[in-house]
Amino acid sequence: MEKALPDTKPFALFERMLAKRYLMARRREGFVSVISLISFLGIMLGVATLIVVMAVLNGFRAELLNKILGFSGHASFYSSDASPIVDYENITARIAKVPGVVHAMPFVEGQVMASSRRYNTGALVRGIHEADLKRLPSINNKDLTTALKEIGTPDPVTSLDGFEKAGGIAIGEGMAWKHGLGLGSTLTVISPNGPETVMGVAPRIRDFTVVAIFKIGMSEYDQSVIYMPLAEAQDYFVTENAVSAIEVTVDNPEAIAEMKPALLDAAGPGIDVQTWQQRNQAFFSTLAVERNVMFLVLTMIILVAALNIISGLYMLVKDKGHDIAILRTMGASAASVQRIFFMTGAAIGVAGTLAGFILGLLICLNVESIRQFISWLSGTELFSPEFYYLSQLPADMDLRQTIGIVLMSLVLSFAATLYPSWRAARLDPVEALRYE
Repeated sequence: MEKALPDTKPFALFERMLAKRYLMARRREGFVSVISLISFLGIMLGVATLIVVMAVLNGFRAELLNKILGFSGHASFYSSDASPIVDYENITARIAKVPGVVHAMPFVEGQVMASSRRYNTGALVRGIHEADLKRLPSINNKDLTTALKEIGTPDPVTSLDGFEKAGGIAIGEGMAWKHGLGLGSTLTVISPNGPETVMGVAPRIRDFTVVAIFKIGMSEYDQSVIYMPLAEAQDYFVTENAVSAIEVTVDNPEAIAEMKPALLDAAGPGIDVQTWQQRNQAFFSTLAVERNVMFLVLTMIILVAALNIISGLYMLVKDKGHDIAILRTMGASAASVQRIFFMTGAAIGVAGTLAGFILGLLICLNVESIRQFISWLSGTELFSPEFYYLSQLPADMDLRQTIGIVLMSLVLSFAATLYPSWRAARLDPVEALRYE
């Protein structure tokens, strides 16, 4: 008997051949094959969906973080009594010397109303130096358009050279579209905090020429932010030789909390600091909770598919009881029988996981094109910039996260095969052949 099966090493050739044979559909086992196909499709769709959703959530967080920090920096310094910072040049110089600080930028900020012949909207004015404006990657990029005619560049270009000398303003693409403005157009800026008169406080009204139009890609900023030279903003808001705050950019935004004591020491007394984590704590905490919940919910898809593997294998074991008994009488060990059915179920899990990974990868690489196609097909806006803040659907596949999803799917698939294969190994050959 033992000589009939000479190759008894684990996962021997005959074990692999039988496992492959049981995977192939025959007429009598057609229902079992359908369950196996459903298990394969469930695992594939579960893995692909989990990879795509986690990549989109990662991309959404990364894009929002880049846009928000590209506008407001990693930390902001304000006067403790809410007054303008007078000695801002020395304070900025001290903060810039702190290890880990990439750049420190003073600015003047104020709420205004932007008025044109077409529209009146609220806006946020930021006055900064030209050199500081050029350091903002969200502003000074290929989507920037300028036409600084005052300094001899009549044709539209993508450079902020001469922004301070031109004395105009830079507005977002959303604001330009809403007000119907172009390069060289005039925008009226109205501040409620104007000079005091016998009739009360009069609004301060001034016309500015649009010399630059930028596109950050975040609708909230593109529609409501106005940049102007620092000296111009100081004159407009009557802050004299003072600024509203100082912003800092660091090389590691995630470590800004550890840098806070050193930054406060450098700033000196009377200055408070607020980090980007404090400013956006509720927002990014919500994103983290959503990501964790989506991971748990979508994992259920893979778990349900794994349960289908259990039911399919269990039915296969019941159907193959006669074959198992013959294998045992020919000398196959219980462990060998268990490995045969383990490989049968594991093959479904491995194939489904691999197919799901490839499908998820392809979707992530073309997610924006797919979104545009579905939007065109359905005639609806699937990713409204006004609601989601971003102009396109981002996807950022994290290597460790993707590997974790693949490994989790494989573990669940392998675990699903253990009980049916164990039942097959415990089958008594005498009982199986009693009525044959």
